[in-house]
Amino acid sequence: MVNDSESESQISGTKPMSDVVLSGFWSFVKKNAVMVIALAAALITTVFVPVDKEYAGYFDYKTLTCLFCVLAVVCALKNINFFYMLARKVVILFKNARMSILALVYITFIGSMLIANDMALLTFLPLGYFTLSTTGKKKYMAFTFIMQNIAANLGGMLTPFGNPQNLYLYTRFEIPNLEFMGIMAPPFVFAVALITVCCIIFVKPEPLSLDDEKITLPGWRTALYLSLFALSIAIVFRGIPYWIGLIVIPAVLLIVDRKALRMVDYPLLFTFVFFFIFSGNMARIGAVRDFFSSLLEKNTLLFSAVSCQCISNVPSAILLSQFTENYSDLLVGVNIGGVGTLIASLASLITFREYVKHNPGKAGYYVGIFSAFNFSFLILLLGFMFLIKAV
Repeated sequence: MVNDSESESQISGTKPMSDVVLSGFWSFVKKNAVMVIALAAALITTVFVPVDKEYAGYFDYKTLTCLFCVLAVVCALKNINFFYMLARKVVILFKNARMSILALVYITFIGSMLIANDMALLTFLPLGYFTLSTTGKKKYMAFTFIMQNIAANLGGMLTPFGNPQNLYLYTRFEIPNLEFMGIMAPPFVFAVALITVCCIIFVKPEPLSLDDEKITLPGWRTALYLSLFALSIAIVFRGIPYWIGLIVIPAVLLIVDRKALRMVDYPLLFTFVFFFIFSGNMARIGAVRDFFSSLLEKNTLLFSAVSCQCISNVPSAILLSQFTENYSDLLVGVNIGGVGTLIASLASLITFREYVKHNPGKAGYYVGIFSAFNFSFLILLLGFMFLIKAV
């Protein structure tokens, strides 16, 4: 027998509540697939390692706090169009397609060093679309998005807060600031050179123009948010205890910009939490520990980069850090391993989603070009690092 609510739904033509709930659930799962997979992986490992008091030691609380603080402040700055204004002002200085696309890519590169790779893409990909669509240069859309994606993944490698996996490894191994940047400088410089060469080769210096647009920033909010951003960076670099940021930043934003707190990428934070549980449990399983340890002993750089292609760079960093003390090669591996497959980095999925949204029906075309460029970068970067190690 059909109940009254279902009958009314059929008569009115609206979907039953159960269908709406199910549709919403699947939409959430698709949007946060990595988090859901991380949760499933964590739950499966609890079968082999039952929950006990050692679980509390799995979590890197400073990493979670730093990530939350940076994401929250970046959302606040984004809400006042701070990054959009800066990016647009830079782009409007250039008068041809090649230089404008280079500017877009460099902005994304620099942005990833300051506001993390995923936030840089969420901020600057729309500017790339706007610039190319309004100037009649949509033919460069796929190339520009791919270069911005590569720039975000590789640009963030230079700073501890540029990529989530950097923040975790920087904190876990207590890597000194100068040593961190010294480790990442060679692949960073080489990546900049590769991206620049690609933009010069594949983009013609065709003329284009972009109308100016007056954007006014709220003075006191801008100053306040930049102060909070400076506080976040000071916490990352261990200048201020992390618990201070956890108190101050949410308290201030709760008063002046609650929307920023709602915009924080909480699924990313929970992804870290679930992978902390997964990796902690995996490290306590003897056979698994011996297997990963033996592989990493043979070649930490190669194995870490390859593992990113299957399980993404953030979970690779968390998992593999349990089995090696060679943080130098691990750090480089999980950073350059961010290029390659679509799932090698969460940021790549953001770019794919953004491109398909503006170019429906071209997913296959994009994936083909994306794979060609990304695997070329991966091979060249690995070859470059092996050459440096050999010398």
